[in-house]
Amino acid sequence: MKISVRNLEPTKVKLTITVDPEEFNPYLDAARKEIAKQVTVPGFRKGHVPGKIIDQRIGFAAVAGEAVNNGVPELYSKALEEKKIRPMAQPEIDVQEVPTSAKDETKLKFVATVERRPDIELPELDGMEIDVPKAEITDEDVNRRLENLRQRFGTLVGVDRPAAKGDYANIDLVAEIDGETVDSQEGVSYELGSNTMLDGLDEALDGLSAGEETTFEGTLEAGEHEGEKAQIKVKVNSVKAEELPELDDDFAQEASEFDTLDELKADIRKACERDAEGRQATEARDAFIAKLKEGLEIPVPKGVKAEAAEQHLKGMTPDPEQATKEQKAEAEEAAENELRDQMVLDALAEKMDVKVSQMDVTNFLASIAQQYGMDPSAFINAIIRNGQLGSAVEEVGRSKGLLAGMRAVTFKCEGEVLDLSSFLGDVAEDEEAESVEAASAAAAVADELAQAEDAE
Repeated sequence: MKISVRNLEPTKVKLTITVDPEEFNPYLDAARKEIAKQVTVPGFRKGHVPGKIIDQRIGFAAVAGEAVNNGVPELYSKALEEKKIRPMAQPEIDVQEVPTSAKDETKLKFVATVERRPDIELPELDGMEIDVPKAEITDEDVNRRLENLRQRFGTLVGVDRPAAKGDYANIDLVAEIDGETVDSQEGVSYELGSNTMLDGLDEALDGLSAGEETTFEGTLEAGEHEGEKAQIKVKVNSVKAEELPELDDDFAQEASEFDTLDELKADIRKACERDAEGRQATEARDAFIAKLKEGLEIPVPKGVKAEAAEQHLKGMTPDPEQATKEQKAEAEEAAENELRDQMVLDALAEKMDVKVSQMDVTNFLASIAQQYGMDPSAFINAIIRNGQLGSAVEEVGRSKGLLAGMRAVTFKCEGEVLDLSSFLGDVAEDEEAESVEAASAAAAVADELAQAEDAE
């Protein structure tokens, strides 16, 4: 197989691949066998029709077409591996030459154009030191968490006074457009100051007592008239204020397993310290990635960036086509930063010679399923059926590469070596772990089973 590579852009290449007949012939033979299983030829058992008969009866063009469909993806992958090209998108394939008969010496020739990861020369990790800010907590942090706990045990009591910020009002709402009622709700409980319903509602309720009502203009945020201006009449049925328990030993006993308020505060401080250490580990990770990128010019593939920016934009506005210039710029910047981090972590995983096992991928997908309250087996099968296993393998590789890289450098805080072992874990030593290839093979089997189930 002859492979020529032409760089179109720093992140885009065109591969021209010419396949010798002896390399393409096995694909032609496999295509003949597959076709033989599907056709009936008098005088031959199904599946046992000689290749020459298939060429005559079905036509060599059909055989070659089947062989190209099956062979080109594999040959393309071999070319990528040989030339050490890391694709970041699906290729554009153009088949230019195909033999027209079994005796035709024309070589299969196709062109693949694909966006690729640029070559990234990472700095040496040996001797690298990275400074990380101190993990500090204050009494205010402890008091804030204690106050949140206190509010969980608060009760609402009716008050005979005008509603104010922080109160809970039971209200009726009626929305009218041109004098016609378009929506109404009764008995809605609303916290003043939360700004979780209609714009202008907080201002309208402020100062109203039970039994009073007012009208204001607002924009409807749901329903058939979403986005339209309406006259909204709001009536207050009752006003309740939150009554919080006293911060004393009785509260500590009710809200926790501790007997005294001092013991509860000490436990909350420990929790704050753990959270601060977690934030410090996150800062160490971000500082490490920033250090790897320091001084590097990392071009981003245009097509991949456009797709990533589009996904970011969908998360920013319900109608991406109506996005502002500022939103589009923000989405593009986020996409660029995300892709650069991914490319650096991919390069790091290669540098650290990371191996991803089938168990690694399974555990990763199972943890995601649990986060979303999904059945792990069903989620993993869905990932496989949708062809997303490769993305999962990449994510696991990045994660393992990041941990391995962070273990290889020294983090310091105010001149002292920072121990992050509780976050980085130990190096996994499992020589019998199955490889990515094994995970992919298992996925292929699962995919076949899923297809068989769908066909039944």
